[in-house]
Amino acid sequence: MYAITIPEPGGPEALVWGEVDDPVVGEGEVLVDVVATAVNRADILQRQGFYDPPPGTSPYPGLECSGRIAQVGPGVSGWAVGDEVCALLSGGGYAEKVAVPAGQLLPVPEGITVDRAAALPEVVCTVWSNVFMVAHLRPGETFLVHGGSSGIGTMAVQLAKAVGAKVAVTAGTREKLERCAELGADILINYREQDFVAELREATDGKGADVILDNMGAKYLDRNVQALAVNGRLVIIGMQGGVKGELNIGALLAKRAAVTATTLRARPVEEKAAIVAAVREHVWPLVSGGHVRPVIDREIPMPDAAEAHRVVEDSSHIGKVLLVTPS
Repeated sequence: MYAITIPEPGGPEALVWGEVDDPVVGEGEVLVDVVATAVNRADILQRQGFYDPPPGTSPYPGLECSGRIAQVGPGVSGWAVGDEVCALLSGGGYAEKVAVPAGQLLPVPEGITVDRAAALPEVVCTVWSNVFMVAHLRPGETFLVHGGSSGIGTMAVQLAKAVGAKVAVTAGTREKLERCAELGADILINYREQDFVAELREATDGKGADVILDNMGAKYLDRNVQALAVNGRLVIIGMQGGVKGELNIGALLAKRAAVTATTLRARPVEEKAAIVAAVREHVWPLVSGGHVRPVIDREIPMPDAAEAHRVVEDSSHIGKVLLVTPS
């Protein structure tokens, strides 16, 4: 098969489309013929040499994919050759084939084409596990997501609105904020021109956010705590703004607030399977019913993965950038 390899870490040009060995299907796994995958920030970090795949997993980038089952391994039930699926991966999505633990498979939702389904697994599992399983966002609460026009952000806005929350977003352009509004965001904050702490307090009569989903890390840590409501929950899922910050414990205690940091890629197979099962139960009906949809900026041929990485690194996109395998 062909896959995107990284012979040496570096810029987008480090991504090389080349011939590699086919994956071997193990106990409890299926082989998927990949139709499409999506670019995530973790892929960029891996390309740069900062985020190696977990031991024993595919060395190729790609944390999600969609396609059709080509082989069912021993110990797998409930899936058959030819089924259209999408999958949460630890790696290997930038390839023509990938072996996937059966517990990380999802059926392609009704009303979604198999290629567009590649935009769903990573963002839906990330949002559902963090915003709902960890932070327990409830109807009527205020939810703030940083980077509201990103793949994670566009999904977080839709799911938070679907459960009846009031949604605030930060983004860097009017176009991106307008797109967030179309998805249901109530409070629009341009982080280049406005202070999100002040804007959020004004919009909530001084209360702040009950739940914050943050991709910035250190840069926003202090202000995120300031922006939290009493009993608020801050969940950190990224480090785009650095890894070391100062935490005001006094402010945290005064608000009886919580700070949690999570990753998805390195979790044990059993934990990922539990998240995927929860997504299938709670989110897939919303997708099939048309209440939640993947937001896709563009599709790019997989051999041109370097171009896709440049788009994502420039933050010029809204939603997801897909890589499609050659037909």
